[in-house]
Amino acid sequence: MLTITNVTWLNLLCLTGVGVYLVKQVVIKKNPKPYPPGPRGWPLIGNVLDMPRIKPWLTFTEWGQKYGDITHIEVLGRHIIVLNSVKTTMEMLDSKSTLYSDRPVLPMGGELVGWKDSLPFLPYGDRFRRYRRNFHRVIGSRAAVDVYNETEEVETRRFLKRVLAKPDQLQEHVRHTAGAVILRISHGYEVKESNDPFIDLANRAITNVSEATAPGAFMVDILPFLAKVPAWFPGAGFKRLAREWRETLEEMVSAPHKFVKDQMADGVAPMSFTSNLMEGCDMSAEEDYAVKWSAFSLYSGGSDTTVSAIYSLFLAMTLFPDVQKKAQAEIDAVVGPDRLPTFADRDSLPYIDALVKEVLRWNVVTPTGFPHCVTEDDIHDGYYIPKGSLVIPNVWFMLNNPRTYANPSQFNPERFLAKDGKEPEMEPRTVCFGFGRRICPGIHLADASIWISTVMSLAVFDISKVVENGVEITPEVEFLPGTVSHPKAFKCSIKRRSATAVGLIEQDANY
Repeated sequence: MLTITNVTWLNLLCLTGVGVYLVKQVVIKKNPKPYPPGPRGWPLIGNVLDMPRIKPWLTFTEWGQKYGDITHIEVLGRHIIVLNSVKTTMEMLDSKSTLYSDRPVLPMGGELVGWKDSLPFLPYGDRFRRYRRNFHRVIGSRAAVDVYNETEEVETRRFLKRVLAKPDQLQEHVRHTAGAVILRISHGYEVKESNDPFIDLANRAITNVSEATAPGAFMVDILPFLAKVPAWFPGAGFKRLAREWRETLEEMVSAPHKFVKDQMADGVAPMSFTSNLMEGCDMSAEEDYAVKWSAFSLYSGGSDTTVSAIYSLFLAMTLFPDVQKKAQAEIDAVVGPDRLPTFADRDSLPYIDALVKEVLRWNVVTPTGFPHCVTEDDIHDGYYIPKGSLVIPNVWFMLNNPRTYANPSQFNPERFLAKDGKEPEMEPRTVCFGFGRRICPGIHLADASIWISTVMSLAVFDISKVVENGVEITPEVEFLPGTVSHPKAFKCSIKRRSATAVGLIEQDANY
């Protein structure tokens, strides 16, 4: 694997080559305004050595504290703008969305692996708008998502059963259930209880893209011409890796789509995102392609992020038992012991809603979001933002800014409840689902999945620290690098709250 950390002779040769290229391309041009401030770069290579490789959001935060809300670096001629405040991000990515809604070309993840046709990576244009229309038509509002409430509830009840039976396999259960929910909604596919081929495919594809798109992970993203290097060339292992990942992706995109088309041909297809879009239509090849990738985009955009959030919930409940007790007291008072909570209870459970918000804030699932790309030169706050610049919102700092959130490292749902005349702190969903025309189109579906998992789990389980050899084990709060950040694997004790709770869990999940 050729990474930015492996400084080999090939890397040096490439850097020399690009340096010569840049020298030849130098054109003296006076900028209309100065670039935003940032770390000083080197001649020719710019800030290539400053670009963070591990947990870039922490370095971006340091830059923000030193240089202000807008930081500029230049890497081999490519301008990168890092945003460290909600106000500035909204002004640029929301209010000026006509300029800031494009996506950069990602040589590794987008071009070589093939994710360029999925919604998060699509350039702004006609195909992007078609995908968005597909999403809006099927899951574009809370009312539209309500159609899938029963699916969410059924799959979450199955999740409770799995956890009760094998609590030590929590992470696997969370991932299996998130995939089951999305595949039923996207393709009407009901997964097998274990060893499901689509779940396995999807998990591999999602893991691959998180690695492929992590900032600084592959030198080809810094030096795009490396994509032309043959796979046999020394140091070009990334080409062979990309080929493997591409095969997995192509199978995951095509196989569920074929499953729906076959079921529709037989007249037995259940309602789903895909069947809804294809029903009664004589589709062209282009329209069929758009539906196929739209449905896959729904899966890829929703499953891994949901896994991270729900796993974070269990970590938080392990570490903050007082929060868990308050949440359970609210559920007991409103729902009672005789049934499981449902979506119908949501408006009556304000503390649970605040708890879900705090989960989204405390572990920022996409800490640096997805980079935007500028389509035209812009002047913002007196700074020059050139066409083609990458714009990276530091979402992690926005949700951990001590000026916005009191004691941000503390898990405290009450920050989102009006109390004693004090206004709630900033709604985290304002920033954690993206910005402008690139805001996550599955926001309502993701929010519903996290909420129902939270309320049902807390209704029947007590979550606590594991005791080993008489010693209580406190999990480490460590969020791993990647485009989607997950909590580091941890141990926790998950036990039934009562015999009544077991009865509720054991009820037929297909009620």
